[in-house]
Amino acid sequence: MKINFILNKNGVSVDVDPMKRLLDILREDFRLLGTKESCGEGECGACTVLLDGKPVTSCLVNAVHIDGKEVMTSEGIAQEPLGKLLIDCFDETNAVQCGFCFPGFFVTSYHYVKTDGEKSLDKIKKALSGNICRCTGYQKIFESVMLACKRK
Repeated sequence: MKINFILNKNGVSVDVDPMKRLLDILREDFRLLGTKESCGEGECGACTVLLDGKPVTSCLVNAVHIDGKEVMTSEGIAQEPLGKLLIDCFDETNAVQCGFCFPGFFVTSYHYVKTDGEKSLDKIKKALSGNICRCTGYQKIFESVMLACKRK
């Protein structure tokens, strides 16, 4: 099946099996390796991308569901002014340790700051609850998102 979609603000086409996962399309067909595979079951959030502006776990989205849609990955978001602000905030608070979960947290944080952006620890915790980190204990991640909300 040939699918056409917008990837990080660029129109793309690819011939794929309609059941191929978005995660695999990004990593194998477009070499966008920021989107990580961890659980493969939509539980950890490491593979989070934006699909038509909403966070989704790309390991659970098949090719047939992205035809004609818009996908933003961590690589695309990093080029946005708000993405750059978030990177600075994560860096300033030392929120990243091993870095494996960072792309998923980054994408989800971007969506939160862009669409809600309320400086509420409870709302930030809820917004990021679909992402798992095994290294940080989360507090520094929450602090970085709070900082981005203040600076936005």
